[in-house]
Amino acid sequence: MSSDSDNVDSIDVGLNSQQSRHTPKRVASIDAYRGLVMFLMLAEILHLDKLRSVFDGDNWMGTIAGWLQFNTTHVAWTGCSLHDMIQPSFTFLVGAAMAFSIVSRQSKGQSWALLLRHALGRSVILIVLGIFLRSLGKPSTNFTFDDTLTQIGLGYWILFLLSCLTVRGLSVSLTLVLVGYWVCFVLYPAPAPDFPYTQYGVPVDWPEHWKEGLATHFNKNSNLAWAFDRWWMNLFPREKPFEYSGGGYATLSFIPTLGTMILGLIAGRLLLSGVDWGRKFGALVAVGAVCLTVSYLVDILGVCPIVKRIWTPSWTLWSGGICFLWLAGLSLVCDQFKFTIWAFPFSVIGANSIVAYVMSWTMEKSTHAALIRHFGSWIEWLSEQIIGILQIDAAKSGLIASFLIGIATLKIFWLLLFWLYRNRIFVRI
Repeated sequence: MSSDSDNVDSIDVGLNSQQSRHTPKRVASIDAYRGLVMFLMLAEILHLDKLRSVFDGDNWMGTIAGWLQFNTTHVAWTGCSLHDMIQPSFTFLVGAAMAFSIVSRQSKGQSWALLLRHALGRSVILIVLGIFLRSLGKPSTNFTFDDTLTQIGLGYWILFLLSCLTVRGLSVSLTLVLVGYWVCFVLYPAPAPDFPYTQYGVPVDWPEHWKEGLATHFNKNSNLAWAFDRWWMNLFPREKPFEYSGGGYATLSFIPTLGTMILGLIAGRLLLSGVDWGRKFGALVAVGAVCLTVSYLVDILGVCPIVKRIWTPSWTLWSGGICFLWLAGLSLVCDQFKFTIWAFPFSVIGANSIVAYVMSWTMEKSTHAALIRHFGSWIEWLSEQIIGILQIDAAKSGLIASFLIGIATLKIFWLLLFWLYRNRIFVRI
């Protein structure tokens, strides 16, 4: 690990001179990873979690449906599912992409001041776009700052300022961010034993998520981030005073989210470095393993629980460790073995990730309505055929129809993205 870091640090020192004269090549593993993440996000259209109520038996179909239900929904509080990894992966890749973007822009002669202006502009656009999308269907602007884009935007400009540091400097910054955030949570008074959790959106049947000791400071809607939002969110015009987030999400999560972007930036620097692929792969695996180990230990010791919804420091390390390992696996397949043909359908989505994200917010309902309007009878007939083949309760035909509509919607979205890809139209912020 130390020798790898030294090698990468030596590359960092020369970024403004040697590498800035050369535009970095695209890395297939990053393209594939981004595409897979965006596909998982768009796949929410399929509503796979509802299949558990269709195949509710104890047979193999029920088992698979149960696995899909867990991994296509967010965990209630502690823990992690596949669905929970979408946002941290997207955030991690933002950091990795910054490493390549800076080198590319420097190779075109752009100054540091121009790069800073671009980073600040991108931060503002991401924040505004996140608020805009969260306001769709609302009677007025929905000022909220826990959206994926908004969270990234709040920390993106800080990440750029940190990008001048070496990998060792980035590691120190990451440690300061996570430890400092944890200390702030712990210093904030823990909820009293008689704290009225139910008044702040916490279900009565919540025993598996109650924590004791230091971890109590991270309980839902009773922590530092919740207290901050009760002040911050009410500074903006609202239909009614903000009391809590139903999901427990918080504005201050952008701070440890910055930690996830720092991890991505470190990964991007590693892939840009001149060390041989074997050492890059070993470093990716090693960093991933260390992150997972540290996160697991602080969780089981009750120091800091793994909670995605408030992005606890242990969640930053847990999800970041998984991101490193996934990137290592994709690097083995795509960069080393050059097996990339399988990733093409995903790369089409990842090539216009912002467009795909906006589509998922703005076009899903109208596309669903159009499909029902024009092909409703066919979808109903096909649902009945499937029910007959699988011998499912006829009362559940609506769930099958919803799944079929989701497949059709996903296909339409992909074709639109493919048209953009084929015509080399790529929307960037």
